[in-house]
Amino acid sequence: MSAIAAEGVGKNWATPEGVVRAVDDVSFAFDAGTLNVLLGPSGCGKSTTLRLIAGLEAADGGRIRIDGRDVTGLPPAARSISMVFQSYALFPHLTVAENILFGLRVRKVGRDECESRLAGVADLLGLKPYLQRKPSQLSGGQQQRVALGRAIIAQAPVCLMDEPLSNLDAQLRAEMRLEIRALQRKLGITMVYVTHDQLEAMSMADRVVLMRAGRIEQDGAPVDLYEHPANTFVARFIGTPPMNLLRLESAQGGAVIAGTDGPVVMDGSLAAGQLGVRPEHMQLAFEDGVRAAVENVEYLGGDSLVTCRMGAQTVAVKTPGSVPFARGDATWIRWPAGAQHYFDAEGLRRSATARPQGAALLA
Repeated sequence: MSAIAAEGVGKNWATPEGVVRAVDDVSFAFDAGTLNVLLGPSGCGKSTTLRLIAGLEAADGGRIRIDGRDVTGLPPAARSISMVFQSYALFPHLTVAENILFGLRVRKVGRDECESRLAGVADLLGLKPYLQRKPSQLSGGQQQRVALGRAIIAQAPVCLMDEPLSNLDAQLRAEMRLEIRALQRKLGITMVYVTHDQLEAMSMADRVVLMRAGRIEQDGAPVDLYEHPANTFVARFIGTPPMNLLRLESAQGGAVIAGTDGPVVMDGSLAAGQLGVRPEHMQLAFEDGVRAAVENVEYLGGDSLVTCRMGAQTVAVKTPGSVPFARGDATWIRWPAGAQHYFDAEGLRRSATARPQGAALLA
C-alpha cells in the first residue's frame, strides 16, 4: 500500500481570461519511508499539488489517499501530516522552544509529553543551546531547523515541504540538503518535497515527479530521468549544464548534424528528429569527430565548460580541468555511441540505433 497516492487529481483557477488548469489529471503513488520530490519550473503546479495533498486547497477532481485512507474531503488537521513552508513562519515573540511546541499545545498535549518530545527534537536538530532564544537571534539555517522541529515534533508519518531552502544561501542550502535527507532516513517518514532546483531533486530524492503546465512529464528515480529522459523538456531540465539537442538532416549514407558535412550519426530515416548528447559525455579533440569552432571557454576549476559552434548550432562540452583551446580555435567533438539519445519531431524520446561508422562516435 502506498503512503500517499493521487488518482487523477485536478485543480482549476478562474481568471479573467477563463479557467486555468493548474493541476491537470495528476496521478502518482509514493512508497512509505521515501523522499519524493515534486520538481518543475515556476507555475508548473508543483506547490498547488502539495497543497492539495495537505488539504490547503480543495481538489476539483480525483482522489487523494494517505496510508490507504481517502482524505480528499478532509481538513488538514485530519490528514496525519506535518508541513514546512517556504517562509519559516516562526512567531517572532516566542522562543525557539515555544515555536516548536506551539502545535502540540494547541492540541492540548500533556506537559510531560511536550517536554519529552522537545528534548528529543532539540537533540536531533542540534537546537539545545538555542531553545530560549527568539527567532531574530538565529541564523537562517537555525531558523530553518526550528521550522523542521515544529513539523517533526508532531510525529506525523507524512511530512510535506514547500521549497524550504529557497531563502538560504548556496552553502547553507547544500548543508541543509544533507541534514534533511539524513533526518528523513533516521525518522523513516514519508516526505514530499517541492523545489524548482533540479540539483536538490537529484541529490535528495528516491523519486522525482517532474511537472510542466500542470501535468507530469516524467515520474521515476533520478537516474531514470537523467539517463532515459522521456522527452526534450526532461532532457533539458535535468542536468547541469543541460543536454545538447542537435537538429539532424539527411545526407548520403544517413543523418548528420544539421549544418555539418558529417560524419553520419544516425539512420537516415531519423533525420526529422533531434540528437541529444549531454555535455559531460562529449570530448574535444584535435582531429576525428564533428568539426566545430570554439566560441567561449569557462574555466571552473575542476572542470571547463566550452561553448562551440557546430554548423549553425551551439554545443556545450564539459571537460575535466583546463583545456588547450581559446575562442576562435578549430576543434572536433566526439562522443560514445551509447551516450546518444534520439527525439522525434514531437520531442519524444525514441529507441534508435546509432550509426557508429563515423568518426563522431568513439569506440
